[in-house]
Amino acid sequence: MDVDLGPGNQLLSGRVLLIGIGNDMRGDDAAGLLVVRRLREMGVDADFRECDGDGAELMELWRDAEEVILFDAVCSSTPKGTIHRFDASEMPIPTVFRSSPSTHLFSVAEAIELASSLLRLPPRITVYGIEGSNFTLGSSPSPEVMLAVETVVEDVVSHLASRS
Repeated sequence: MDVDLGPGNQLLSGRVLLIGIGNDMRGDDAAGLLVVRRLREMGVDADFRECDGDGAELMELWRDAEEVILFDAVCSSTPKGTIHRFDASEMPIPTVFRSSPSTHLFSVAEAIELASSLLRLPPRITVYGIEGSNFTLGSSPSPEVMLAVETVVEDVVSHLASRS
């Protein structure tokens, strides 16, 4: 699902693009969606998108962006609710996150790698991964993931305030 709060489908110049990735119907997998929804509710000055994680769609969403922040659930064997943060414009996503179980056609890490090799990666791209453990269809996000969502929201608000 693509949520666009700007005019048409164009990004507003100089604004950060925030992309929440996930599936509302699979418990902890909703983490990325919950982050962007919370930031939007707070009135954060940014462009917002929601995506199921399809790599081709991600590459199209960030096509004209200068700065992108992605939010997604991950599964890497750390405790649920652990927050992973990567500057994907400076270094590749760690290997453990490339092989994580995913409901996406190809992973966020693979989309970033492909975009980089095609010279279609935004100049600044940060990935937040929130460790989940319950991806069962019909389940709700765990309390640990909900707490991590709020922590990520605070971190992003602080980051965006420092850009001003």
